[in-house]
Amino acid sequence: MKYDIPTLTSEAVGLLKSLISIPSVSRDEERAADCLQQYIELQGMEAGRLGNNVWCFSPGFDLGRPTLLLNSHIDTVKPVQGWRHDPFKPVLEANGKLYGLGSNDAGASVVSLLQVFLTLCRTVQQYNLIFLASCEEEVSGAGGIESVLGQLPPICFAIVGEPTEMQPAIAEKGLMVLDVTATGRSGHAARNEGDNAIYKVLDDIAWFRDYQFERVSPLLGPVKMSVTMINAGTQHNVIPDRCTFVVDVRSNECYTNKEIYDEIVRNIQCEAKARSFRLSSSHAPANHPLVQRAVALGRVPFGSPTLSDQALMSFPSLKMGPGKSARSHTADEFIFVREIEEAIGLYLALLDGTEIQ
Repeated sequence: MKYDIPTLTSEAVGLLKSLISIPSVSRDEERAADCLQQYIELQGMEAGRLGNNVWCFSPGFDLGRPTLLLNSHIDTVKPVQGWRHDPFKPVLEANGKLYGLGSNDAGASVVSLLQVFLTLCRTVQQYNLIFLASCEEEVSGAGGIESVLGQLPPICFAIVGEPTEMQPAIAEKGLMVLDVTATGRSGHAARNEGDNAIYKVLDDIAWFRDYQFERVSPLLGPVKMSVTMINAGTQHNVIPDRCTFVVDVRSNECYTNKEIYDEIVRNIQCEAKARSFRLSSSHAPANHPLVQRAVALGRVPFGSPTLSDQALMSFPSLKMGPGKSARSHTADEFIFVREIEEAIGLYLALLDGTEIQ
């Protein structure tokens, strides 16, 4: 079917400008959710709402058919230092560059996927569609997509809109954060007394630096562990009786976060506590029909090191959206209109007439 891509692009850009104008930092997305809900309802569709998550089902939803989820997020990080433009004032330059906080991550994906959803709702497909604009993605908040998925019908596959230059990320690293503690005994630094907790962490920090997990993913590479914070001591002449440090662990799909945690505990002397096991690595089978169709469209599957709402999905998914990951969370964030136009055309080519298993 031939689609009016320029008109769909114009609609998407207009909505994106509206969303940029509404501050929607994580956990403060209510007005942006209101805007999106109102837009959907003005199209004659019924919108669902839970907190600041907004969704919509395709007409004639049939539980006997497979269901495809189109998802992206409406929240942003806080503006960083260095913006030359007002981050909440959309500025469209003559070359088609649109500035604004959240334009690239992930407003362009939100509006592109919504136009594709609304367009496909006017066609006949062999699958159901759900469009979901989630909140709290940037902080992996419990009020975000995690709170919604249990309210939705079973989902067979998801496309998650994030800036990937419209290349399909079919695997994504997970995240586990560890708080590690060593306990010693305080004493006077001038005398040979006390048990220095800082010295107790040295071997374990070296272990985190050097240890290599055996299973390496062809898409995501090895499990990566980084000691990122350390804290100890109260003053220069007191032997510290406690030292803590934080480890950022990026998991591949070869391990669950719990498996990685168990291996860590077996190898270190300090006490380690995981803040959560919930942000798992995710992947889609390379032979899935949607992945194969993306390849046929000239797309190149890859593994992504950055986290998204995929981590909270129990079903296969791929991450694919307009924009570049390197622009995310930067001053003067922007998206090109031509990237939105390309995204809408590629999403439609990917989804129209495809078979979902």
